Amino acid sequence: NGTFITKWGFEGSADGQFFSPLGVAVDSSGNNVYVADTSNNRIQKFDSNGTFITKWGNTGSEDGQFVKPFGVAVDSSGNNVYVVDSDNHRIQKFDSNGTFITKWGFEGSADGQFVYPAGVVVDSSGNNVYVVDSDNHRIQKFDSNGTFITKWGFEGSADGQFFSPLGVAVDSSGNNVYVADTSNNRIQVFSSATPSTSSSSTNTNSRLN
Repeated sequence: NGTFITKWGFEGSADGQFFSPLGVAVDSSGNNVYVADTSNNRIQKFDSNGTFITKWGNTGSEDGQFVKPFGVAVDSSGNNVYVVDSDNHRIQKFDSNGTFITKWGFEGSADGQFVYPAGVVVDSSGNNVYVVDSDNHRIQKFDSNGTFITKWGFEGSADGQFFSPLGVAVDSSGNNVYVADTSNNRIQVFSSATPSTSSSSTNTNSRLN
């Protein structure tokens, strides 16, 4: 009902402090909270009361480094954490303690490539990962290892088109995918079985910064 419970953090770079955080995810146990501390180029992990547990990442393009991590998601088992490493145009996958597992993507508009990706979500099975490929104005779907499955959307305002989408969510059944179509000022809902579509988008680098 919107009753305030608690808060934590203020501007800074020490443990438990933030600089323009943009993404947050909670594991299925409700005990662990992961925050994309965007301008500090790191992920911080807390318990549900805001007690600092651990952190990982710093500025760079090597494995485990970030440039503006934008979104974060954790699978239903609580074992795998996916981070949208936005300005490196890729997804990185870690275990729940921050150990690097794998990565996929680089800048471009082909399947599996990204231009300033923003949001990420994993379905309840842990098998499907949906990424908001913001400046390509589309959604891409992968398996949990980063293998491309399908995509949909391109720039526009008609049904199924996007203009700088930023957020994505999937329901507990894994059947419906909700997309925040940001610059079109709307939410769009899709079946998770949406087939791939051809794309002719023009990258306008219009992501909100």
